[in-house]
Amino acid sequence: MVTNAKPKTSGSVHVADLGTTLPTDATTALAAGFASLGYISEDGVTNSTTRDSASIKEWGGSTVLNPQTSFENTYKMTFLDTVDLNVLKAVFGASNVTGTLSTGITVKVNSAELDEKSWAIEMVLADGAIERDVIPSGKITEVGDIQYVADDAVMFEVTITTHPDSSGNNSYKYLYKAA
Repeated sequence: MVTNAKPKTSGSVHVADLGTTLPTDATTALAAGFASLGYISEDGVTNSTTRDSASIKEWGGSTVLNPQTSFENTYKMTFLDTVDLNVLKAVFGASNVTGTLSTGITVKVNSAELDEKSWAIEMVLADGAIERDVIPSGKITEVGDIQYVADDAVMFEVTITTHPDSSGNNSYKYLYKAA
């Protein structure tokens, strides 16, 4: 089936503290510890997997072996709800964000390392099929430039780098379509 992906209307990207019960399928409700991170820009979510390898050559110059030397799995997206507490805590670190919008929010920008989190990305595919990508452990490792201009939204472009769980898996893709 040829498909495309759109966000679920109830929210598409969710974050939780490590140790929160993770979903193991595409349809079970997320555990209460998962917080929605609101709208994602029209560019959607980009999942990239990079595998590097070395070339081992024999005496005559022919490649005879290509052992994998590295593996990286990332998810890149741009958050649009930039005054949402959950988004601010994900991007700047929970300990760096205090207050509420009605009492005043303070965001400290510093070099403190961000926490590893669990992530769930939910989307609706063509013909009503659904996909849920679950990242048991991932950390925001890049935050793009923040632009403040009159004719565009303030956005946080982030890259989440995944880390292997106890089974050696960096993420899980669960797909489902009702018969």
